[in-house]
Amino acid sequence: MLAKIAIADDKPFLARALAEKLSFFKEFSLKFSAVNGAELMTCLEEDSNIDLILMDVEMPVLNGIEATALVKQKFPQIKIIMLTVFDNDEHIFNAIKAGADGYLLKETTPDVLEKAIKETLSGGAAMNPSIAMRTLKLLRNPDSMRNWKAREEISLSKREIEVLEQLSKGLSYTRIAENLFLSPSTIRKHIENIYKKLQVHSKIEAIEKARQNNII
Repeated sequence: MLAKIAIADDKPFLARALAEKLSFFKEFSLKFSAVNGAELMTCLEEDSNIDLILMDVEMPVLNGIEATALVKQKFPQIKIIMLTVFDNDEHIFNAIKAGADGYLLKETTPDVLEKAIKETLSGGAAMNPSIAMRTLKLLRNPDSMRNWKAREEISLSKREIEVLEQLSKGLSYTRIAENLFLSPSTIRKHIENIYKKLQVHSKIEAIEKARQNNII
């Protein structure tokens, strides 16, 4: 049976390389390529007769993890294999949480890609050995997952992070204001917002919590 494949990747040369790998196998038919998650969703709305998507993780407009969650919500029958350059723990965790069926490194050879697609289409979970090992470590260390969940819930703005970084250096509100070309009252307002978002009541608590969550 012919497997209908779609590619979502914002880098044309990588999308072409993937298409070339697929062309080696008669059992795969490339239906379309999209440059981001938003374009992928538009293509699927027009024709959802796709068996599997090879999804880049990092894309503009709508990234691969966000797009995976949407595809799984609207078209749960479609299988998704994430493709990435780095075996990043946080990406792996978020991709699995979004509903990805497999996770491979982009350097995967054509024969490994073929095996992974077939394995995924038959209900398996295709992963590079290094990614499988990292996934096991994530499952064995649930605290790291909880830390990411907490980090996701803390959404400081770029400016608030800058203020916090300056604050962690022991600088006064006046000096921070000078460094960031803002007024001291604006700095105070940013710090109020930081305390509220981090759910803390002092400068020391704010700096400590930000460091624990890798914000600064």
